Amino acid sequence: MRSAAMKTYLAKPGQAGGEWHLVDADGKTLGRLATQLATVLMGKHKPTYTPHVLSGDFVVVINAEKVRVTGNKAEQMEYDRYTYYNSGRKVVSFKDMLAKHPERIIWWAVRRMLPKNALARHMLSRLKVYPGTQHPHAAQQPKPLEPATVAGRKAQKRVAAKA
Repeated sequence: MRSAAMKTYLAKPGQAGGEWHLVDADGKTLGRLATQLATVLMGKHKPTYTPHVLSGDFVVVINAEKVRVTGNKAEQMEYDRYTYYNSGRKVVSFKDMLAKHPERIIWWAVRRMLPKNALARHMLSRLKVYPGTQHPHAAQQPKPLEPATVAGRKAQKRVAAKA
């Protein structure tokens, strides 16, 4: 007698709807925040995660200018920029980028943590980063996203122990 085979769920491109989440970057560490944002954008926090389908959620990040880095990264980190002219490579320091375009710091950190394919461009289009507290996505009613909702059990226990 044969037993019934278990079915594996695979989401189809039109089925995965995106929820809206709001993340406050004030005082958060850049790398830890970026990994959590990449997880939500890819949809790995959902049980219906399918690698080849856009199944992630929309994320609105506010207070990008108040993100922090540890150690000497503020003095040592640099971003490459290209003008596409001869010898058009320009290097921008972390401090200059934070002063002029703080939203690009989070955008680049998340971009480097997403898969390197065409689907990642669509995932990244769901990331909305703003330097201050104002954002134009109030109509979507974004729900606050805390780091413990994405992180594993150890991180949830640490958060619970602090409270």
